[in-house]
Amino acid sequence: MTDSLNTRIAGILAATILLMSTAALAEPEAPVNSKAVAEQVEELKKKVIRLNRDLFILEEDLLFPASTQFAVFLSVDTGEFLKLDAVKLKVNGKIVASHLYTNRQVAALERGGMQRLFIGNLKTGNHEITAFVEGIGPDNRAYKQAATLAFEKGTETAALEIRIEDRSSDYQPMVTIAEWK
Repeated sequence: MTDSLNTRIAGILAATILLMSTAALAEPEAPVNSKAVAEQVEELKKKVIRLNRDLFILEEDLLFPASTQFAVFLSVDTGEFLKLDAVKLKVNGKIVASHLYTNRQVAALERGGMQRLFIGNLKTGNHEITAFVEGIGPDNRAYKQAATLAFEKGTETAALEIRIEDRSSDYQPMVTIAEWK
């Protein structure tokens, strides 16, 4: 582990010990003031929430270090030529994600939402990603399209976006994969 991670872990452990010792050292003989106790409980809840957030960030750093982190997002700018049904994602020939969409999820994507389809680790070097999109296309016919992108993963976090867009020139949906810079 790096020194910064060790420092963060030590800080989180110290905060946990402090919270536990504060609760254990409360004076039981003192008269109970329900308002003061409620305020102490609220303050402890806030500290636990902050501690939970710090632990979540630490877990993300440990599971997906920046040097190997790889994420794929999905955006939809369509609705006229494609009713999205499913997306499957392959990285280097291996299926890493697949998702079936509900009407609510499709509506959220069409309103400008973005879905994190996949997050994982990927070694530096050359890789290939393929996205398979299925849905109902023009004239209510089943529609399937794939897009492939060969890219080089460096030592920084890599993020790609699968874009599904209406193409009015030929009244067809278009699937592309773009690398975020």
